[in-house]
Amino acid sequence: MKNIHQYWVYFMTNTKNTVLYIGVTNDIKRRIEEHRSKTIEGFTQKYQCNKLVYFEEFVNINDAILREKQLKNWKREWKNKLIEEFNLSWNDLYKIWENDYELEYSDYYAQSSVSDCGSSPQ
Repeated sequence: MKNIHQYWVYFMTNTKNTVLYIGVTNDIKRRIEEHRSKTIEGFTQKYQCNKLVYFEEFVNINDAILREKQLKNWKREWKNKLIEEFNLSWNDLYKIWENDYELEYSDYYAQSSVSDCGSSPQ
């Protein structure tokens, strides 16, 4: 059986949705738990970014890193639009992993490849 890799690009924000952090990981549940528990010093701890509001899954780490870099160069307005197309109310999407629920792809999921992603929103 072939081992399938999963990589995630994700957005974290604070309770007022005024700060955005974009990251990449190979274990989104673990990484979000690290952000929420403030076990790792840095941007998300300093600015209290503990709410997951957006994510995309990739099977290739290079595609995930490329997408992360691309998103970091976007204007805030574009990032907000992307989040709101996926999560209109900016809800905390961590609940998907919190209790090891199976993902309901049609409700929460944006599976992407870099080929699907332009340098700016459509």
